[in-house]
Formats: sequence, C-alpha cells, structure tokens
Amino acid sequence: MSSSLQDRYANALLGVFGTPQRVLERGKGAHVWDTEGREYLDLLAGIAVNALGHAHPAVVDAVSRQWNTLAHVSNFFATEPQIRLAEKLLALSGAPAGSGVYFGNSGAEANETAFKIARRHGGPQRDRILALEGAFHGRTMGALALTAKTTYREPFEPLPSGVTHLPFGDLAALEEALDERTAALVLEPVQGEAGVRPLPEGYLAAARRLTREHGALLIVDEVQTGIGRTGEWFAFQRQLQGPDASGDLPDVITLAKGLGAGYPIGAVITVGAAVSGLLTAGSHGTTFGGNPAAAAAALATLQEIEDAGLLAHVRTVSEAITDGLAALGDERITAVRAAGLLIAIDLAPDETAAPGAPVAKRAVEAALEQGFIVNAVAPGTLRLAPPLILTAEEAAGFVAALPAILDAAGQAATPAGPREGEQS
Repeated sequence: MSSSLQDRYANALLGVFGTPQRVLERGKGAHVWDTEGREYLDLLAGIAVNALGHAHPAVVDAVSRQWNTLAHVSNFFATEPQIRLAEKLLALSGAPAGSGVYFGNSGAEANETAFKIARRHGGPQRDRILALEGAFHGRTMGALALTAKTTYREPFEPLPSGVTHLPFGDLAALEEALDERTAALVLEPVQGEAGVRPLPEGYLAAARRLTREHGALLIVDEVQTGIGRTGEWFAFQRQLQGPDASGDLPDVITLAKGLGAGYPIGAVITVGAAVSGLLTAGSHGTTFGGNPAAAAAALATLQEIEDAGLLAHVRTVSEAITDGLAALGDERITAVRAAGLLIAIDLAPDETAAPGAPVAKRAVEAALEQGFIVNAVAPGTLRLAPPLILTAEEAAGFVAALPAILDAAGQAATPAGPREGEQS
C-alpha cells in the first residue's frame, strides 16, 4: 500500500482493524487487484461473503435494475423482492407453514434478533442461554455475550447476562446443563473462527432432541456456513437431514455473509408458528433490513447458485483442495479440516520464531506477497473461505504454491507483532 494512502487511512478511519494489508481497487471473479496493479487470488472472499466472487454479472444486473426502480423504502411498506426472498429462504430451509423471515443487515444483527427471540421465549422463568466454547456470533453486545473469546468480551463487560458457555462437542455437559430454566441453545454447525471445527457426529441431532425435551429453542448460526458454503444450502442439513438423520429442523436459523454475495444483508428464519409469533409488531425492527436492493442481490445470488450447480461444485473443489494438500506430503502441514469451501490448514509450530511472530501470520504475509489472500484464525492455523465459483485450476494453483509460501514464511524476518485490533 502506498504511504500516502496508508497515511490517509490512519488519519481518517478508526483503528479497529489495524493497518490494512493492501488497498484493493477492483475485482473480477475470484481475483482482485490493488491500487498498484498487483493481482491476487482471493481465497477469503471478504470472510465468506463474496459467494459469487467479485463483480458477478447476475448480481450487478439485479442490483442495477432494482436501483433504477426502487432501492429503499421504510418497513411501513413491503416490496415484491423482499416477499419473494423470504418465500425462497423458507422453501430452501424446508420450514413448514407458519414459519417466517426477518431481514437485517449483518450476521451480528441476525444473532441479536435471535437473542431477543430467546428472551421472549424464555421470559423471566427461563433466564439461561447456552452457547459453546470457541463460538463466534458477532461483536454487538448481545452477540458478543454469545461469543466465547475472552479478548473480545472483557473490554466491554458487563455484557447481557445469563449466557453460559459449554465445552465444545461435549454431549454430557450439554445434557447436564439443559434444564427448565434454559431458554435456548445457540451453536454453529461448524465453528469458523475457532479453526473450522464441525460439531462431532450426532451432536446436533442430540441437541435437537434435548432442547425439545426441555422446552428450549435450538438456534443455529449459519452466518458463515449457510448459502452453499459447505456444499449444502445450510450446514445443519447434513447433520440433521442426512441419510441417517432425523430430518428435523432448528427453531431459529441465522444467515448473512454469502446471502447477498457482497451486498449487506442478514436474515433470521423462525421455524413454525409458535416461534414466529414471539416477535410482534413494534417489538423489534431495523431501518435498512430487507430493502429491495439487498433483496434483489440475494435473489440473484440464490438463483445463480442453483443455475450454476454450485452446491455440487463446492463439494468437488473442496475435495480437490484437500486431496491436493494431502498429496504434497509436506510435514509442515499437520492437519486439514474442510466443510465444503470452509477449510482450515494447521501448521507445525516454529520453535525458532520470536514471540509475536506466529507461523500462520507469517504465512498470510508470504501468501500475499505471492498473490494469494488467505487468513490466520489462530497462531498455527490458516483459513480458506474462497468464492463458491473458485475453479479447480485456481485451487490447484494455490496448493502448488503453498510449499514455497511456507518456505518464505520460515525465512521471513520477525515482524513487530500482531496488529492491534486484528480481526479474523
């Protein structure tokens, strides 16, 4: 990044994201270019947001046409794109009659809404909400109360009360914690920020059974995993609706990120009339949620995923990446976890590194120098969350380059330490 732009950024924006790695100027497909003309393969997609890559013609056309007609109205009025999108999400999730959709602008806002639904369901007698260790549900106050990471939480305490974090994947702990005071259990089918950790086999089905037995809601956060990211429309479908599963549904599903393919939108699906009736007129709201331009972007995204067969494509490219990484036989790669195109690569620790120079951070910097955008979610873990349109050839290019990236990361001079406020 040029020093002039870096100075202007530092003098104009709050420093919550630290120093930007580059200033990006344009994108096309799975590629982006910075202001100095350098090209990068985007394997992060705005942290799982740009489902169709950059400047996808279907989304560009849909949003342009909608802006030429009607871009925003208040929620005193309805629009046809908003209604059609809600109907589409209900159909894709398999929600029964009486279910409903609420539209917001982000994943945090969707999870705030779910938090309020849990409170309305619980009332004063059910004042406990359960979440899991390793969870990331957002940074607004309610969503932050559900998030487990101490460094995110402590500066803003006291947070909304009543949230208990259970050991990840520990079914016995869940059975012990669920009681008649529990309003809801909130979980991610795959924890992205914790390093792409899928729930253990059978855990979600057991959670569905146990929450129903105790009268608690099961709230599934699909902000990062939904809309095709794992090769299914929703990650819970593989765990609850696979060949050996119950075919059941959560009570609440939260969405954002890939839904608008870059256009800000979040959504909450409430399953069944009883849950859908918990929020009534005046009990919740948002100014921009469900505006027709955002709805048009989301409708175009869903249609393109269907028309291009991207769910099957995601599974194919995911397998190609994991097979390719295994074939490298590189001892510095200690584990690979994949849920579709949400992939974690664990790296062997570097005993020679100075404090503040974790191997994954150095690998991110080395990858950027070699034209690849990836992300470090832990000191020894890289995360890939590329556009769903990533081709097998593009994926193979990264796999082939990874040993050289790790070589460069091992040879790099010790950096000054993590940027303050660095966000995964």
